Amino acid sequence: MSSEPSSQPRHGEFELIARYFTPAPPGPEAGVALGVGDDCTLLAPAPGRQLAVSVDTSVAGVHYPEEAPAEAVGHRALAVSLSDLAAMGARARWCLMSLTLASADDAWLAGFSRGFRTLCDMTGTALVGGDVTRGATSIGVTVMGEVVPGRALTRHGGRPGDLVAVTGALGGGAGGLVAWQRGERDLAHPLLARYLRPQPRLAAGEALVGLATAAIDVSDGLLADLGHILEGSGVGATLDPEVLPLADGLVEALGEAPARRAALTGGDDYELVVALPPERLDQARARLVALGLPLTVVGRLEAEPGLRGVEALSRGGWQHFSAAGAPAAGVPAAGAQGAGGGA
Repeated sequence: MSSEPSSQPRHGEFELIARYFTPAPPGPEAGVALGVGDDCTLLAPAPGRQLAVSVDTSVAGVHYPEEAPAEAVGHRALAVSLSDLAAMGARARWCLMSLTLASADDAWLAGFSRGFRTLCDMTGTALVGGDVTRGATSIGVTVMGEVVPGRALTRHGGRPGDLVAVTGALGGGAGGLVAWQRGERDLAHPLLARYLRPQPRLAAGEALVGLATAAIDVSDGLLADLGHILEGSGVGATLDPEVLPLADGLVEALGEAPARRAALTGGDDYELVVALPPERLDQARARLVALGLPLTVVGRLEAEPGLRGVEALSRGGWQHFSAAGAPAAGVPAAGAQGAGGGA
């Protein structure tokens, strides 16, 4: 990790990095020839693998509440970037983290680094470098993963007749933001956990390689993200909103109609939406059942461009700097996390 001159007498950047962001040297299986502590890190991808790279920025008050628990912020900042690797079917390997803080607070940093590094350990992701500086709170995370050449899932392979399916359940990000706004602070609350501690579907992405023809993660809302597949693949689709898998507690929190709108446009779910031929559905479901994850068919790709089966009111999705990013009526902009390096 690099550093800038310190204006904090108690916490020089080198001390801060050493205390909170210098992991033990990884073993040779991690593919790290040189890690934290130099001007660059040196990495060794596995032979015959392509490198998948994505970057996301999380800004306090935009992507997560400023008062959110530090441990959840650390987890979330890494999770939303890892979700991009999941969408490509890549195996997570390494990450870089750039942290900008108004001040160096020991309690906050301890929680943040604990959340970040715990998810690193859970996903086999090595923190190999980054930067710390002073300013408005912002977290940039670059993730790197590996994929077999020619096997990466992209937005461009969908074909007419393919099914549209989603992993897990939708609307939890939007519902969690509502729960936070209503004063809920217990991260055991299922909706709040979905919002502040999303789980990147890395294992699911790898499991769907060779079966799905196209994929993307649901960061900006199902309709907005599916729209990228439609555009990239040159196809249209018809969806059935009545079969959307809704997050636990979402209907109770929002009501039936707003819950379905949240599942379509709320964002911050970090599930995967995939296209796959009908004859591969059973195999795809079997692979995900082994991971404890459902796969729900919600529509079908068609040759005719456009998206059918949903009300115009629901066709939203988050976009930074654009009035088009305003959510559908009654649906909060859940965190507004951007689409990352694949945008």
